[in-house]
Amino acid sequence: MYKFRLLVQQSCLAVIFAMLGGCEVGPNFVRPAPPDTDRYTHELQSEATVAANGQAQYFTSRNTLIADWWKLFESEELNTVVNKAIANNPTLQASEASLASSQDSMRAGYGVFFPQIQAGVGVSRQRSASQQQGLQTGSKIFNLITLSSTVSYAIDVFGGARRSVESLRAQADYQRYENVAAYLMLSSNVVNTSIARAAYIAEIHTTKKLIKLEQEQLRLTQAQVSSGTTPYSAVLSVQSLIATDQASLAPLEQNASQAEHLLATLEGEFPSNANLPDINLTGLALPVDLPVSLPSDLVNQRPDILAAEAQMHVASAKIGVATALMFPSFSLNGTFGTSGTNFGNLTASSGKFWSIGPSATIPIFQGTTLWFGRKAAIDAYQQSRANYRQTVLSAFEQVADSLKALEHDAEGLQAQVEAKRAAGEELKLLQANYHAGLVDYLAVLTADVQYHETTIAYLQAVAQRYQDTVALFVALGGGWWNAQE
Repeated sequence: MYKFRLLVQQSCLAVIFAMLGGCEVGPNFVRPAPPDTDRYTHELQSEATVAANGQAQYFTSRNTLIADWWKLFESEELNTVVNKAIANNPTLQASEASLASSQDSMRAGYGVFFPQIQAGVGVSRQRSASQQQGLQTGSKIFNLITLSSTVSYAIDVFGGARRSVESLRAQADYQRYENVAAYLMLSSNVVNTSIARAAYIAEIHTTKKLIKLEQEQLRLTQAQVSSGTTPYSAVLSVQSLIATDQASLAPLEQNASQAEHLLATLEGEFPSNANLPDINLTGLALPVDLPVSLPSDLVNQRPDILAAEAQMHVASAKIGVATALMFPSFSLNGTFGTSGTNFGNLTASSGKFWSIGPSATIPIFQGTTLWFGRKAAIDAYQQSRANYRQTVLSAFEQVADSLKALEHDAEGLQAQVEAKRAAGEELKLLQANYHAGLVDYLAVLTADVQYHETTIAYLQAVAQRYQDTVALFVALGGGWWNAQE
């Protein structure tokens, strides 16, 4: 009867502790409010860029950005390169493994909410003392076999364990958004590098044509010098022009090689084994309708902002963990077992033992460890808040830069289109005059050189417009929230 009353008392005490477990010390995390602004730039955002090369780009908040945004360039070759990089890139695979590790750590943390059950088996051979309490009893040598099981349950009165698991959940969220950021960074690097490689190849072809024309111009100039109609300084001028263009060819070829090597690495291949498809710069489609998220939505879409928010959540939960350490900790423990000198008498009632009861650990004096440990957690939270604020500011800066860049790209490209058109018309006119005998061929070659130079500038402007479009997609978060999987 006494044992029964004891068990009832212990059970009631456990219930009381469990009711107290509803208390959680430390702050409850509250998501930061979205920025109080309705636009990215100081002036009102224009609805569209100027029409450049026959195309304007339109900024709209009515549409949404697709997750595989690179398909907007309508290039199967580009899609192939991006998909291969996503499948094989080691950095992305490492990020996915880190995410899986954080999720498993979170699942492991939930074990604190369940009883911990352990079983023990002990077998030993012992010799008792020959003298006990001043009496000679003679020593004995015997075997001792012990079987026992222990059940312990930590009663989370002040919520330290719950805050710890909350921190693990937030850490898993952080790794998730870091994985999204790695995916976005990889895809943008592949697209940008592919565009740059296509631009370098196009510039190399144009430069080689230009050098070929200049070499023809040199031969004609040398003939004119030999006939005495042109001074020798004209030959030196053309030779200098050829040398300058040949010098510019080597860096272009080096840049193209580096772009190919980088693409191979992003695809998880050695440069020697890479098999990259050829992408024609002028064959890429320019995305015309550009979905621009509202500023209030951007903070819920950019993976770096969400990762910074998750870090705030981690720091907030750690304040609760540090605070709970300053309070007593409670647990309920129970042990049952039996012992005997051999396996045959383990079932004897005389060898059985058990215990049950709560225990408490009260921190009375820990120096300044617990106090300043909590203060350090608060300081870490303030640091994460500042980092979050800086991340948001940088994100808005990037969107504003991309929006203005596209406006200026269109203006610059249209100027290059006009320069190319004027150079082409001048070349046609001089060619007609040459056939009519009104000008010499040297004037035609000079115009042709000018036309090819404007063509190179035009190609650079086209590539810049494509890359700044990519920059806008990345600055807006890449549309990952619209992914089907």
